[in-house]
Amino acid sequence: MTTDFHFLHGTWNVVNRRPVKLLVDCDEWEEFPATLECRSVLDGAANVDEMTFPTKGFKGLTLRLYDPERREWTIYWVNSRTGLLQAPVVGGFAGGECELFGDDVHEGMPVRARYKWSRITPTSARWEQAYSVDGEQTWETNWIMDCTRTG
Repeated sequence: MTTDFHFLHGTWNVVNRRPVKLLVDCDEWEEFPATLECRSVLDGAANVDEMTFPTKGFKGLTLRLYDPERREWTIYWVNSRTGLLQAPVVGGFAGGECELFGDDVHEGMPVRARYKWSRITPTSARWEQAYSVDGEQTWETNWIMDCTRTG
């Protein structure tokens, strides 16, 4: 099995930043806290994390599954507000960073989604989500999470 996401195992404080409106070139961002707890499951073939957003009143769950033949991760997200599993993103690690891509819908509009893990150290990491509406020619970052290990 891979150890790609072992850096994320444990507990984290997270600073989240999101634009107030998506896909309209909005310069106004909101910031809010979260906590994250991640653990390995299925003997390392997967991991799961639960994120709590105390000021937003909901939780989220991420399921990451590793395909050893393709050397790719498939990542799924669900939150407690809707209970609906969102479309997956697929990709992998190169050069100490991870990029994953998938098709999604935002307010009825088809979008290409990109997740990116970067700035990975033993005590910190950054996750970013971006959408493209023009076939990946341009991207709009719409969620940044800066994670700091708590224990």
